[in-house]
Amino acid sequence: MEYELARRLVPDEMWAVAEPLLPGFTGRRQGGGTAPLNDRRTFTAVVYVLTSGCTWRQLPPWFGVSAATAHRRFAAWTRTSLWIRLEAAAAGHADEPWINVVVTAALRRAAAWAAPGPS
Repeated sequence: MEYELARRLVPDEMWAVAEPLLPGFTGRRQGGGTAPLNDRRTFTAVVYVLTSGCTWRQLPPWFGVSAATAHRRFAAWTRTSLWIRLEAAAAGHADEPWINVVVTAALRRAAAWAAPGPS
């Protein structure tokens, strides 16, 4: 079941568009941590949070990615304009409508994340 959902969230065709756009893994500044996670698994976890409306902490454990890691990658990818580049790369692609849904959700989440909190 989890595998089927993951493949619906990020079909092979979408992954073929997204994978070359992902920045390379860099370790955390403070060191520590574990070995880099599979990029597709992490990307799928982020897409799940973006499109389901759940919070990062509600990310199901079967994705194999912690909520903190998923959020950290989302933030890093947002800083590198991944979502804008993904939208441009998807133009005319069969998965373009779904990619646009993901991009719209990512940009909304990024805007909320960047907005100042209540004072």
